[in-house]
Amino acid sequence: MTTVMSSSNTLIVGSISLDTIETVSDRKESLLGGSATYATIAAAKSSDVHLVGIIGDDFPPKGIQILEESTADLSNLEQKKGKTFSWGGKYAKDWDNRETLFTELGVFKEFNPILTEQNKAASTVFLANIHPALQLSVLNQCSKRKYVIIDTMNLWIDTEREKLKEVISFCDVLLINEFEAEQFTRRKYHDDQGTVLQALGPQNIIIKCGSKGAKLYSGHRLDTIGVFPIKNVIDPTGAGDAFGGGIASSLANGENMIESIINGSALASLTIEGFGIDTVYNSSINEIEKRKEHLRTTLNS
Repeated sequence: MTTVMSSSNTLIVGSISLDTIETVSDRKESLLGGSATYATIAAAKSSDVHLVGIIGDDFPPKGIQILEESTADLSNLEQKKGKTFSWGGKYAKDWDNRETLFTELGVFKEFNPILTEQNKAASTVFLANIHPALQLSVLNQCSKRKYVIIDTMNLWIDTEREKLKEVISFCDVLLINEFEAEQFTRRKYHDDQGTVLQALGPQNIIIKCGSKGAKLYSGHRLDTIGVFPIKNVIDPTGAGDAFGGGIASSLANGENMIESIINGSALASLTIEGFGIDTVYNSSINEIEKRKEHLRTTLNS
């Protein structure tokens, strides 16, 4: 693993899990996963990460070691008696469909973080995919926030729409995939979706379009960013979380939105080339920069 640390700080809040992944070619159990984990390991390549999460007493020592190596601050990592959040997923051959095999919340069910004074002062906050009420609770504690990036999913759009709208109203950057954007806005076309979402508050809307890249709606401007070509997809789990972590760390470093998306896209491309966190965790800065250089050539092409 190669990590470049900087003077910037990124607060990341989300789930930490032990995953079971099934593909057409293999099955892996007890993989280190969770939205906060992928985001943290991606962001750690260029930023000092302050991680907020919860684990059970069954969490493996190797996992704790990886989190320690990937963060500058773990004062808000709780470990409680009980089972760590676990999730199982099975991917179809074409990767387009994923079946959830099981979800066991464990100690995550009682997660209600109270931030340390240092973490309350964070200027860049990435709220990964967790319940909107949790996202809002953290936001209310961050009095000096400059950039707030949030991710969400179809479950919260279905079940917590009003609370999600409240969270969105406080964020600067919203990450949402194209299917969720259509579900939330009830609009078919990306341009219309971007307009509706910006009207809720955030002026930077990033619509994730899978193999077609991403679209950024920023003010009245639209930019498109392609993808880094991957010959052999192994496991797409966590790619969106790594994408978000890469965006957050770049913003913390003072980079613009385009460069931040390019950084996130490079890290996401690494994530899908191996099971779990392995490929992004072990990636070199040189490899990340090579992918970013290619992604710059896809801008608005």
